Amino acid sequence: MSISRVVAIVPAYNEEMTLANVLTVLAESPLLDEVLVVSDGSTDKTVSIAESFGVSVLALKENLGKGGAMREALKKTDQEIVLFVDADLYHFSQEHIEQLVTPVLEGECGMCVGIRDRGQIVSRIGRHLPLISGERAMKREVFARIPAKYLSGFMVEPALNFSCKMQGWKICTTILWGVRLRRKMQKMGVAKGMLGYVSMVSQQIKAYCLVRIAHLFKQF
Repeated sequence: MSISRVVAIVPAYNEEMTLANVLTVLAESPLLDEVLVVSDGSTDKTVSIAESFGVSVLALKENLGKGGAMREALKKTDQEIVLFVDADLYHFSQEHIEQLVTPVLEGECGMCVGIRDRGQIVSRIGRHLPLISGERAMKREVFARIPAKYLSGFMVEPALNFSCKMQGWKICTTILWGVRLRRKMQKMGVAKGMLGYVSMVSQQIKAYCLVRIAHLFKQF
């Protein structure tokens, strides 16, 4: 029986402050056959930091948005299992990789989504809310079968959830205790960060509505 191969894809847009934290862990994981960083039109040191780790790097000239960057990265690999990891994480570990990848490798589910640590109560509630985390392992087909128009901006995560369910695969969740992220307010300042957060949430809500409408009309 063939053994599924796993690629970790890290979409990154100007993440020089935290990218090394994530790549240090991914580059040492025995569960991963490939690590691919896709720089989404970054203008800082994101590309040079990624190259210093000896991982595969795809440097996009223009910013395509998260979903577009993920799509372009998937074209550059043929691995059967895909682990997406955001580039702005703190305290991501080998244990977290195992939590995400193992259920998919063992056929327990088609996709496993990581819930970031927001405290005991909020994190456990998060497993029952719409899953918008960027940390998720999945069968390649979950992503590959999403129509391109549902990959713009932050629509990709709701589209992934819907695609997995429509293909009849179970979605697992796991709490990534200790994992934190560098928030938009820290990256861009309070005003721009708040606007960015509102934009992200609005795109995700829009995506949840659009994919359901598209399914009714057999377009998804």
